[in-house]
Amino acid sequence: MNITRENIDKLNAVVKVDIAKDDYAPKVEKILKDYRKNANIPGFRKGHVPMGMVKKQYGQAVLVDEVNKLLQENLNKYLTEEKLDVLGNPIPKEQEDFDWNKDEYTFEFEIGLAPEFEVDLDLEKPVAKYNIVADDKMIDSQIESIQKQYGKLISKEEVEEGDIVAGTFKNEEEGIENETSIELEKIKGKRNLNKFVGAKAGDVITLKTKSLFEDDHDLQQQLKVEHDKAHDLDIEVEFTISEVNKRELADLDQELFDKLFGEGKVTSVTELKEKIKEDAEKQFTQQSDQQLMNDVTEALIEKTDFELPKEFLQKWIRTVGEKPLTEEEAVEEYEKSEKGLRYQLIEGKIVKEHDIQVDFEALKAFAKEKIKEQMAQFGQMDPADKELDDIAARILSNQDEVKRLSEQLVNEKLLNFYKENMKFDEKEVTYDDFVKEIYN
Repeated sequence: MNITRENIDKLNAVVKVDIAKDDYAPKVEKILKDYRKNANIPGFRKGHVPMGMVKKQYGQAVLVDEVNKLLQENLNKYLTEEKLDVLGNPIPKEQEDFDWNKDEYTFEFEIGLAPEFEVDLDLEKPVAKYNIVADDKMIDSQIESIQKQYGKLISKEEVEEGDIVAGTFKNEEEGIENETSIELEKIKGKRNLNKFVGAKAGDVITLKTKSLFEDDHDLQQQLKVEHDKAHDLDIEVEFTISEVNKRELADLDQELFDKLFGEGKVTSVTELKEKIKEDAEKQFTQQSDQQLMNDVTEALIEKTDFELPKEFLQKWIRTVGEKPLTEEEAVEEYEKSEKGLRYQLIEGKIVKEHDIQVDFEALKAFAKEKIKEQMAQFGQMDPADKELDDIAARILSNQDEVKRLSEQLVNEKLLNFYKENMKFDEKEVTYDDFVKEIYN
């Protein structure tokens, strides 16, 4: 067998594979002999079928199968040994006059080569790095939310602002009949709110659905209608009041603190605020880190300019899926995926040049940390090491989980690398300001 390569340009090449009879004949002969031993053909005893008949019936199928195996094994070996950084997979070139009845065969493959380029982390316009802080307004709002959650409802006769009103929405034409509870603070507009104020159990209120709630999702939930329907729904509904309640906020006392954080972990309102601030900013860090990663990715793609074997990749995309694509579909798919491919190459270069690796022990430690975070959400704050080791072992026995966790860990290591090696425009913002700035 002989394998040669012809470079068309820096990004495209053709690999030629010559296969001689000596490369495949011994294997084909052995397989056919095994077939002969086990063949059950009427008129012949098992193991005594003429070899000519076996070759006539199975010969070419075995030949094609063995040549293809040889071809794939040796082509992959060649690409590995030559250290060729290929994009996609080799595409076989069509041969109109190919003949399996010959003794020697030649196959040609088009390959796309990864470009050579350098990654410069020194950006002309530094990326924003957000430090999101929990301000007093957010902390107070969170405390009020906790007090409502752990508070109690007190029944009353007449509706006032801020009450919770139970009842049934109804519209026969639209098939709406849903029993629910409304927090009046979610009602939009003074006119709608005034229809409730002063009402009692048994009263029927007629309401227009358009702009009834501050959020369309609330209308969807209250009427139990589809999301798309709720968005443009403009009808009259009747709401029959069945019950009026006032929410009494829970006291900020030790009993509440222990329910929230465990016995004795928080002992005062000041400590409660500090804990809420700490937990909130920990969650904010995850969001700001994700935004930083997104922005660095975009900036590096924009700055790092290199050519790709575009035509080859579009041709490869046409053939790689279960269903072949048209030329137009392949061009569209390439345009969708080009940015991702560019960053994949940039990331791969950074990982290789700066030796960003993931070994098993690091992966195991990372898995245990993720398990601890999940357990903490369910109140298990201090799991034993053996329990963590056992759960981690089960997770890491699943190859899909290993791949997922490895990608997460590499992503985390890359983010830390960027933080250490790039200059950023540091911004301290509240969460509301962060949302306004990012999502406009």
